[in-house]
Amino acid sequence: MSRVWTGGHSSPVLCAAVSCESTVATGAEAGELTLWTPAGSPLSSLHLSADVTGLSFSPAQPSLLCACHGRDVTLLDLRSLKTPLAELRDVAEDEINGVCVDESGRTLAAGDDTGAVTLVDLQLMKVTGTLRTHTNICSSVAFRPRRPQSLLSAGLDMQVCLWTLPKPRPVWSVSLQDTQQEHTGQVFNPPLAHCVCVSSCGDVCVCAAEDGGLHLLRVCADGRLRERGMIPAHSQGASQAHFISFLSHPYWLASGGNDGLVALWDLSRHTLVDHSRSQKKKKKKRRSQNPQDEACGSETRPSLCFQHAEKVNWVCPAVLEGKPSLLVTDQTNCPTLYSLEQL
Repeated sequence: MSRVWTGGHSSPVLCAAVSCESTVATGAEAGELTLWTPAGSPLSSLHLSADVTGLSFSPAQPSLLCACHGRDVTLLDLRSLKTPLAELRDVAEDEINGVCVDESGRTLAAGDDTGAVTLVDLQLMKVTGTLRTHTNICSSVAFRPRRPQSLLSAGLDMQVCLWTLPKPRPVWSVSLQDTQQEHTGQVFNPPLAHCVCVSSCGDVCVCAAEDGGLHLLRVCADGRLRERGMIPAHSQGASQAHFISFLSHPYWLASGGNDGLVALWDLSRHTLVDHSRSQKKKKKKRRSQNPQDEACGSETRPSLCFQHAEKVNWVCPAVLEGKPSLLVTDQTNCPTLYSLEQL
């Protein structure tokens, strides 16, 4: 079951975010930013200086919305949307592709086209550092829940990096190309990293990539990379991956791709997440002489699929009007809401 939200935009919708109080924000080309009621009616809107490419609500202040547009970040109070709290000009060296705010509400991270990640102190309203390791566009950033100093970044250099702030060098950096070849034995489209997300318990990370795969990374409590895996999820590039925190366990994942597929995955039974299955896999590996016998993720299938009509720009899990839902944006000017009550 799906429902199209109309009347909020005149340009293609690029991104979406939801507050813990179920207020939905969407950003579009031409600087359009719109707030919606949980029922899907536009509440208010404004125009920023450039395409709105990323949105993030502060976990500590549900009324605080951070929007990136061009090289700037605008901070907005939902109770008075027309007058920004702050306009941080030229935060980044080039166009910002995504922003996120840590659980404390103190630090904002922004990834830009130069590959850099800029850190902003939201209390001091100023840039406090820049992280540099990506050699191509930094497409996505995500803080690890429960670990406010632990940040992930992903880029079109096919790298996913873990940082411990404020240290200027990553704890580790992983090439998705290595994971791709390890788990498929083949070379598909290069796994340019488009979107990185972290489970609510902070131990499993997923990166949606241009090879159509969902690349899984399991992280130890101390930040060490423990295990890698991959699910061949989409027939074209996977543009979006977001964990869903409000279902039966923290390992439900939503993904969207350029093939128009929107899928829901139960990763709790994947060998990388399920310790008992992982141990069985290791025993099987020791017995087997054929490495193809243990193709990690090949048995994983989506629990629910929606064939969306357009290439997916963003997926945003939300509980709206008390119902588990998934908001999807695409090349049109109207978001689509899918019900997840079947799960």
